[in-house]
Amino acid sequence: MNNKVNILGVKIDMVNIDEAADKIMGFFNEPRLHAVFTPNSEIVMEAYKDEGFCAVLNSADLLTADGIGVVYASRILKKPISERAAGYDIARRVLEKLNYTNHKLFLFGGKPGVAEEAAENLKKEYKELNIAGMRNGYFKPEDEPGIVKEINDSGADIIFVCLGAPKQEKWINAHKDELNARVAMGIGGSLDVFAGRAERAPEFWCKLGLEWFYRLVKEPWRAGRMMSLPKFAATVMAKGKKYKQDGE
Repeated sequence: MNNKVNILGVKIDMVNIDEAADKIMGFFNEPRLHAVFTPNSEIVMEAYKDEGFCAVLNSADLLTADGIGVVYASRILKKPISERAAGYDIARRVLEKLNYTNHKLFLFGGKPGVAEEAAENLKKEYKELNIAGMRNGYFKPEDEPGIVKEINDSGADIIFVCLGAPKQEKWINAHKDELNARVAMGIGGSLDVFAGRAERAPEFWCKLGLEWFYRLVKEPWRAGRMMSLPKFAATVMAKGKKYKQDGE
């Protein structure tokens, strides 16, 4: 049975949060790095315009619908995804599971100090969580071999890569054959939320699919970016059907 929906060329896994977390935990049993990306409608639109970036997204071992716009697009295409599976929510579910294992976590991204603050908060919440290392997201290309070595030397089994899209997806893809970890998740600004430097929309707004509106009210400067949402919907309706769904 096919379990993906092709949205403007990006093949999204039709999984919910629990299914995504379980799949990630299963990756620890396989001897290679597994990439996990969580695109929203803005990222899908970028991939629609950039064939190379689209290929990077589709190379992932797990690709979930972070934005409600992606969920709505799946309904337009008659292959509905059951719920939004945002990177932050999946990461939270994975953290709950990691807390009862010996798997090691590495936090990579954010401004200087953010990863450390996130680690401190996470350790308070998940008492048995094994955080092997942390590193901010500010670096030059020549620093990358050292970053890979730092992560490998830490013995990390899973890496939360929070560099923002498309940088984080491209970074994971570029180094997937060098990293010894089993999982690398690109989860955007999640470290800022873990650190307490950013506030997520209340659960009520998220369940209604209105997190985007909550963020717009809190951060009006996002108005320009939010205009990509109606453009995305119009593009899916106009061109979505030309992307053949598997099994059709």
